[in-house]
Amino acid sequence: MSEISEVKLETAPFDARFPYTNQTRNCWWNYVDFQRCTKKLGEENEVCHQFKKAFTSLCPKAWVENWDEQVENGTFAGKI
Repeated sequence: MSEISEVKLETAPFDARFPYTNQTRNCWWNYVDFQRCTKKLGEENEVCHQFKKAFTSLCPKAWVENWDEQVENGTFAGKI
């Protein structure tokens, strides 16, 4: 028998800076904030983890993969 683990799914909390239904900017800024936070505090920091949880639930996976590649190559459009 295989063990079943319980998974807790959460969405990003309400952000008053992005009150409308289109969450593209919210996605973008949480990704940029995560990159800035990890650059300054390290990826294991709990504050940074909150940004990651938010952009992971808001952004399409393909966007994140593309942005990760751009950050790695130094061609990312945002200022980190």
